[in-house]
Amino acid sequence: MPEDELTRFLEALSPASRQKVRTQPQERQQQLADAWEKELGEDSDLDTLDEVSPVPAEEEAAERVVRDLLDG
Repeated sequence: MPEDELTRFLEALSPASRQKVRTQPQERQQQLADAWEKELGEDSDLDTLDEVSPVPAEEEAAERVVRDLLDG
């Protein structure tokens, strides 16, 4: 299991989104990973999904961050 949140964030993304994030400067990548962690902690719908299936919850949160902060 990856230890740092940036690695975990990148692994939760689809290949296309992962590539978008990797083209960003390192500081921006870390900001996105931080936003992902915040999204996981604050979204009550994801909390419910996380209890049933943690991997899809992480993937959904990661894709939301990319949509909202990179594509938005």
